[in-house]
Amino acid sequence: MPSNRCSDTLSQSLNSVFEQNLDEWKKIYPGIREVEIPDKYFLYRQGDRDTDFFWIRKGIVKLSYLTKQGNELTLALLRQGDIIGRLQHDADELMAEESAQALGDVTCCCIGRRDFRQLIIDRPNLSLLVFESIYARQRRIEHKLRMILTQSVERRVVATLLDLAQLFSTRCTHGFSLEVFLTQQELADLVGASRSVVSTIMNDFRNRGLLDYTREQICINDSAFAGDFFDND
Repeated sequence: MPSNRCSDTLSQSLNSVFEQNLDEWKKIYPGIREVEIPDKYFLYRQGDRDTDFFWIRKGIVKLSYLTKQGNELTLALLRQGDIIGRLQHDADELMAEESAQALGDVTCCCIGRRDFRQLIIDRPNLSLLVFESIYARQRRIEHKLRMILTQSVERRVVATLLDLAQLFSTRCTHGFSLEVFLTQQELADLVGASRSVVSTIMNDFRNRGLLDYTREQICINDSAFAGDFFDND
């Protein structure tokens, strides 16, 4: 499975580079601007053309894909330090293949496509970090899609919760408490399953002492999860 630790390191590195150089870059590229995105608002929607690049300075952004049948599949949850955007030469003519939506309040730096291209051309080290970050994210999404095709819903829920615990959690008495709260519908979209099935699985996990949850948080007993589901793989 693609490592979340690698992705975490890349996000931290990108965040450090942007924080250290942002004021200088704003003088060189006046199109760079900071924007506040309220909870549930979209940075862009699937089908939009000529979307900008975004550097997430604070908060969490959900990337999702809407199928022709009207079902939403959450592709990834992005956080501080991550970059969102498309680098293809013909990207101006292409429609966005996914939507980017704020989960909670989000602060981003919005960078026009031309400015961003020039920014990474002028700074090879930044360019390498950006490409590595986008590649690592693509690998995680591909792994997720393979998991949807080959794993049971129960195992997908477990793997998703453990991934979230690595990326968006703090220690608590159970193990980890997720800093991003997801409704059962949002978790179902992330897993690629129906809400009713995910709800049944989550209730079963709580009864077995594998996790606990309220409207405000999900607490994960990560050692129990790993022991129950992955020791014999």
